[in-house]
Amino acid sequence: MAELVYRPVIGAAKTLFKAWDLKIDCKGSENIPRSGGAVLVSNHISYLDFIFDGLAALPQKRLVRFMAKESVFRHKISGPLMRGMKHIPVDRASGEAAYAHALDSLRSGEIIGVFPEATISQSFTLKTFKTGAARLAQEAGVPLIPMALWGTQRLWTKGHPRNFKRSHLPITIRVGEPIEAPKDQYAGAITRRLRERCQELLEAAQRAYPVRPKGPDDTWWMPAHLGGTAPTPAEVKAAEAG
Repeated sequence: MAELVYRPVIGAAKTLFKAWDLKIDCKGSENIPRSGGAVLVSNHISYLDFIFDGLAALPQKRLVRFMAKESVFRHKISGPLMRGMKHIPVDRASGEAAYAHALDSLRSGEIIGVFPEATISQSFTLKTFKTGAARLAQEAGVPLIPMALWGTQRLWTKGHPRNFKRSHLPITIRVGEPIEAPKDQYAGAITRRLRERCQELLEAAQRAYPVRPKGPDDTWWMPAHLGGTAPTPAEVKAAEAG
């Protein structure tokens, strides 16, 4: 089936990234299968993460269909693009239809992109993973592909104004080896193993990141445990509860 929207969007994104002179360091793309279904699982620190996750699959000539909140599909600009790229809307009040859609896509050989934290992590650390990705992989009989992004939060993230004027910004992407999801194993155990691997990849991406905050006013994008001023997970939870 012709990709009348997805490929032009990819071309536009690449042109923008070149104009911004983003320094994208992606390693591990060979772990994404060249054919067949898979569930691509990533941390979530930016509104733009799905674009960079998708870029990691391009060397393998794969297009990723992401599961995203339904409101994005109602937006007058993003909606037609998301539908044209065949991404999957998720109604958080009733996710059965999105799950069935994703399962059908996996069985037809598509790669489905999932953010198992469900929302952007304002602490820039890994939140608890929901088990949906593991259950999809189990039911479809496909592998889980763990990955991690770092640096995307500096472009546009929750609670901070977007800043597309940042030139030469580094973006680090790490893709791990496939994780099997046997049907006879508990989805929670697979999810814990998946989260551990994503944590290892995130730490590897952070170690490889070539820059550090320029000064006291530039520490917001670093997590507290690495010396930054991003809120801790406990602080985020307290703010959401309040």
